[in-house]
Amino acid sequence: MVKVGVIGVGSMGTTHLDAYARVAEAQVVAVADLIEERRTGRASAKGNIEGQAVGGHDFSSFAQYDEGHKLIADPNVELVDVCLPTPLHHEYVLAALAAGKHVCVEKPFALNSQQAAEMVAAAEKGPGLLMCALCMRFWPAWAWLKEAVDAGTYGPVRSAFFRRVASHPGRSFYLDGAQSGGAALDLHVHDADFVQYVFGLPEAVYSRGYSKPTSAVDHQITHYLYPNVPLVVAEGGWAMQAGYGFKMQYEINFEDATVVFDISQGENQLKLIRDGNTEVIRAPGAGYEYELRYLVDCIQRGVQPVQASAASAADTVRLIEAEVASVRGGEIVRL
Repeated sequence: MVKVGVIGVGSMGTTHLDAYARVAEAQVVAVADLIEERRTGRASAKGNIEGQAVGGHDFSSFAQYDEGHKLIADPNVELVDVCLPTPLHHEYVLAALAAGKHVCVEKPFALNSQQAAEMVAAAEKGPGLLMCALCMRFWPAWAWLKEAVDAGTYGPVRSAFFRRVASHPGRSFYLDGAQSGGAALDLHVHDADFVQYVFGLPEAVYSRGYSKPTSAVDHQITHYLYPNVPLVVAEGGWAMQAGYGFKMQYEINFEDATVVFDISQGENQLKLIRDGNTEVIRAPGAGYEYELRYLVDCIQRGVQPVQASAASAADTVRLIEAEVASVRGGEIVRL
């Protein structure tokens, strides 16, 4: 049994509590939040999509701390799950690793590549494992795609298009581009990460975009330049008008099939099209439970979480920085 402490009981912290409740080998023993109503369970945050932040947990069984460093010092906590605003990831991850804890940190891994590199270096020196909660790598319909690409089931990929577009969430943190990193770092990061997870880091990127409503990049389209895949594109942003909703989609054109994912289509969200026929692929659910189940298993077996390694998460931060530089400079940026 791995004993877990969750720092930050907002939307993603609550989502992680939901997931741990379904992992038999994990037990949440502590929570920390500056807001008393959250750390006691009297109030809960809402999720951005269906399946997030369901809540309903018995907080009386948790040690309750008003500050994350107090939770890190709790000898009963083995795994520290950092679900704090992005600028705080670096501080709390380093503190938890220095205390000898295992660490899970929500995406984005860090606010910038320098912080990310320091986090990776700290994990390499200490006894604790460090994993970033890169949920799309574990999302069933996306894990299915990764397996299909790796196996060459439908031939080589000719084009790949990812889209994640929404209205702005509206809360003060997300309105501060310096704190959130804008949609580029906070939202589009999901697809940038999945691109490099499936295809590796590109040789270069070319991005176009704009800022609205923050000072950071809030809507962009990026071309990822690879020598062996003709067309890899991702669009991400939260600049749409209120009421637009949330779009999460991909379209992959293999040599011998086309695959379409659209989260709005319910049970029919993943379709395989080939030889004039359309087949619905059943791959329901989200990635939160699977990513945390994977980390707990790695801890119990004493192996590195290579499926969502800290080094790979740091590469994603560096990739986002290249995309933002391309938007700002209007030029191709090489990695």
